[in-house]
Amino acid sequence: MNLKLLGSSLIIAGTALGAGMLAIPMVLAQFGLVWGTLLMLVIWLGTTYAALLLLEASIKAGGGLGMNTIARKTLGKGGQLVTNSLLYALLVCLLMAYIIGAGDLVQKLLSSIGLDLSLMQSQVAFTMIAGVVVAAGTAVIDKLNRALFAVMVIMLVLTLLSLVPTISIDNLMVATSDSKIDLIKTSSVLFTSFGFMVVIPSLVTYNKEASHKQLRNMVVIGSLVPLFSYLLWLYAAMGNLSAEQMVDFKNVSELIAALGSSHSMINLILSVFTGLALLTSFLGVAMALFDQNVDTFRQNRAVTYVLTFILPLAGALFAADQFLSVLGYAGIILVFLAVFIPMAMTIKLRQEDDSAFEVDASGVLYQASGGQLAMGLSFLFGCFLLAAELI
Repeated sequence: MNLKLLGSSLIIAGTALGAGMLAIPMVLAQFGLVWGTLLMLVIWLGTTYAALLLLEASIKAGGGLGMNTIARKTLGKGGQLVTNSLLYALLVCLLMAYIIGAGDLVQKLLSSIGLDLSLMQSQVAFTMIAGVVVAAGTAVIDKLNRALFAVMVIMLVLTLLSLVPTISIDNLMVATSDSKIDLIKTSSVLFTSFGFMVVIPSLVTYNKEASHKQLRNMVVIGSLVPLFSYLLWLYAAMGNLSAEQMVDFKNVSELIAALGSSHSMINLILSVFTGLALLTSFLGVAMALFDQNVDTFRQNRAVTYVLTFILPLAGALFAADQFLSVLGYAGIILVFLAVFIPMAMTIKLRQEDDSAFEVDASGVLYQASGGQLAMGLSFLFGCFLLAAELI
């Protein structure tokens, strides 16, 4: 895997790794280590397979295309309309949430150095500046994301070095709840934390010279990074705080404060990590929306810049205190967009003769493994996630 493909894997990982990571221990601690780990693995497996279905659809539809064109080629105009509507709703909701969270962090950061901006001014400044990076193209995002991700990894390692030596095995093994319904409800939080599939069409465009096997490896490696990061953070947090403590926390800041009471650097380290997680997620999601707008409206980059950022910014300004609510709406939309639509696209394409599709330089035509059995399990996975969102 070359640096370009590795950078693309990090874009996938950075898009998935958001501030939701910090909330994972709070929602899983009450069920103990075993059940929390099993559910995390199920969610990772289901989302990664669905992402590979989208990769297959993107390659077979011609490669280098946005979701708009892929949907039109595979599902017709009706499917294109549904896909575009869901994708825009998802991306706008996610960007709104990231702008809300990042604006708050920017305001506090600038205040600490004596520069006072209002929350609205901080949100506008963050969106406009980060938006310029997105408009510069995937190559610029790739290079910046590598640097940001390296710092995120350092912050995570420092956190683990502080927390791992003080892990209590008793804390890891104790479960205060055996309700499987409550466990299933947490699936929505975990699923949203693996919501990276929106960047796949853009990355296929960016890596058009790569083989299909390399593109598959890009997706798998990109999804494994957040999986291991989430599990390590889950073990470290659960091992240092009791389930009873974490269940009572109302927000992430209380979790950070509790960990910081016995580890003095945790507050600073996790604040930096949270800021970078929001920024890398914003860049990945904004890249997907920007490329979708290029594919749909075919305007110059200045017009596309306005189309991409004006609506999410307006929504963030009017819903400044609704970070978690906005993410909740995004989770429901994501189930359809990340699981059912790629499945429908792939089923349609597999009904055609393979000779209609272009192979890569090695003569290989990519198809996600597992056949009809894996497709059926993916459908059940989507139904499971919908149930988790609605019960």
